[in-house]
Amino acid sequence: MIVIKKEGEQMTTRYKFLNKGFKSVNGNEKWTMNKWKHFKDELSMCNAGFHCSKKPYQAFSYVQGEILAQVEVKGKHLAENDKECWENMRIVKAWKWTKKDSVSLAIYAAELVLPIFEKQYPSDKRPRLAIEAAIQYLKYPNNKNRAEAAEAAARAAWAAARAAARATWAAGAAAEAAARAAEAAARAAARAAARAALIKKISKWMDRRIKALERIK
Repeated sequence: MIVIKKEGEQMTTRYKFLNKGFKSVNGNEKWTMNKWKHFKDELSMCNAGFHCSKKPYQAFSYVQGEILAQVEVKGKHLAENDKECWENMRIVKAWKWTKKDSVSLAIYAAELVLPIFEKQYPSDKRPRLAIEAAIQYLKYPNNKNRAEAAEAAARAAWAAARAAARATWAAGAAAEAAARAAEAAARAAARAAARAALIKKISKWMDRRIKALERIK
């Protein structure tokens, strides 16, 4: 963990997800647009302070809320790769995030890694069928039973595809153990590059999605 203590007034833009009513998922904080909050005690990552992330997709990986908020932060803070903890924060923009948005994200992410799964398990069509069911939910969201089943299927498809990806990487790692060091390093770099490329695509998808979300005034 990198600990940064900055006393200046320079502000930084970040993102976080909130529940309805502008309430934090953890703790009792209730937010008001453009009103600064100050945390007086010692900061502690995941425990004490105001948390956020640099990118919307990072924030979503921690909290699946109903409101996506763009925040400004300043002052002392703690920082990790995908989350930060600040002493001063205010919400400057906010959008509604619906079940439809979550299912759309699940479909997109699952489709990105579906080829990895089907290459390793060519006869297993469950992830593909689950994705198709989720797509049908987006077309006919008023059918409650279909909606619940499709949402669960989308989550299962995403989880299955990620599991397949991890299995593929694990197999590659095992092969590398018996290979020369230079070859192992090259394969590790290739895996890291592929993962970074997937994350970049998901991040860009969420950036585009924000433009279509309903703004909360």
